[in-house]
This record gives sequence, C-alpha cells and structure tokens, in this order.
Amino acid sequence: MSTAFSPLETKILQAKGLTAEQVSLLAEIGIAAKTDFATVGDAATLQQLIPGLDASVASEVMAWATGAAPRSASTAPIVVESPDVVYCVHCKTKQPKDYSSGDLCTTCGKQAEPILSCYWCTSSGPGMFCRQCGAEFVPTAELDLAMLLKREGIAKDAIPTQLKALTQADKDVLWGRVRKSRG
Repeated sequence: MSTAFSPLETKILQAKGLTAEQVSLLAEIGIAAKTDFATVGDAATLQQLIPGLDASVASEVMAWATGAAPRSASTAPIVVESPDVVYCVHCKTKQPKDYSSGDLCTTCGKQAEPILSCYWCTSSGPGMFCRQCGAEFVPTAELDLAMLLKREGIAKDAIPTQLKALTQADKDVLWGRVRKSRG
C-alpha cells in the first residue's frame, strides 16, 4: 500500500471505516493528504469517487477531513427563538412582534392562539396549558366531558389523555351522563 498519507492519517481513515484498498484508491485518484478532501467537497462526491463506499463512512471521513460535524438526514437544524414568539395553531405561521392574545392570524385569518377555558380551575387563557393551575387545555367542545371526569375523581393530568383515547361511542356515553346531570 503506497500512499502519501502519513501512517497516522492512514490509521484514522481506516478507523473511520475505509479499507486499506480504499485508502490506496484515494491516493491513486489524487487525494494524498487531508487538505485534498476540501477539493472533494462533500460525502456524496467522495462516494462517487470510491465505488461501494457506504454513505455513513463517507460522511465520517469528510467530517474528519474538513473539521465539520457529520450531517445526516436525521439531523435537523437547531433553531433558537425568543420565548415570546407565537405561531398560529392552524397554519403554523409566525405572528408579528406586535401580536397580542386573541388577534387573528395574518395569513389564514383564524384566531392564531385561541383563548380556552380550563376544566380544572375554570380560568381562561391562550396556549396549550392553563397559566393558573398548569392543566393541559382540552378542546372547547370537550370541556363539559373533562369537567365530568374531574367530578368523578380522575387526576388532572390524566383527563386530556383519557379524552384523546376515547372513541366517539365512548364520548357519546359520557355526553349522555352530562345531559343527565344537568336535568
């Protein structure tokens, strides 16, 4: 195996997953030093130059050679935003800075952050959780069902989960109990 890679570089390339034959092939095609990988550019090009090279190995080699973190399809970019950013619950559009609770979405025209009532403490507010007691809001159409479950002694955190798990037939039975308790 005659390459211009130093013995250390050769060991590193092999540790990243290249075989001795693939390291030799790198030298034959003109990649004889770590700096030559900058010309290659990315893992996909390296795969085209070395037949049969696995995508993860190519990514590891290019990350080592260029000093960049390996990118894969499962790696999503990290976005850090201000805690006061509001997205429309309907169309997921970011609302302007002068947005206040109850305003309509600038894109779809619906209420971007609906004001919901809490089944546990009866306060109301925007978002997904009550700002008074911390209970997860349930859809307005299921508020009476959640209040019935509260009266029956179901735990605060279990009520939204239980409502989501109910079938329509189960909800109809609960609605019958709600109507019976009113009249």
